Amino acid sequence: MDHTAPPGVRIRNMTADDCAAVTLLRARGWRAAYTGLVPETYLDAVERDVAEDAERRRASLARGGPLVNLVAERPGPGLIGWACYGPLLRSPAPPGRGELYALYVAPEQIGTGAGRALMAEVLARAAAEELRELELWVLKGNVRARRFYERAGFGADGTEESFEADGAQVPEVRYVRAPGDR
Repeated sequence: MDHTAPPGVRIRNMTADDCAAVTLLRARGWRAAYTGLVPETYLDAVERDVAEDAERRRASLARGGPLVNLVAERPGPGLIGWACYGPLLRSPAPPGRGELYALYVAPEQIGTGAGRALMAEVLARAAAEELRELELWVLKGNVRARRFYERAGFGADGTEESFEADGAQVPEVRYVRAPGDR
């Protein structure tokens, strides 16, 4: 994976001032990626809860902790991407394994290299933090995201789970990657 950001894209640590933009970006990303995969009522709720979600993010950043939040920005549109990773929080957690909890790019920025730049930064930092493996969960039907993760060296490990979204079961697939891969 190319570790250089495309021209004009800057990756940096997220600040409290970014929380509202990140939350809106996440809601727009859910709408763009998950329409037809999760109930519309669930997507509507994600969009309605933007202000509350931004406050939760601000509080989480203020508390500190093990999660790393990165943003991608570009002159003009401003914040165009967000990624969050950290140690695996489930128990028992295999030593040296972390999780990519989120990676979103503004729908109009998909294909510009912003997502690849965010991923490259996540992988470089995870390796520096001695997270030997990263895992992530992706909606089984989200073909575009699955291709993106596969190009970044992640592969499905055969583990699947579902979560409930307004009465519907939404299947997810676990992907795993060693940060030094590809």
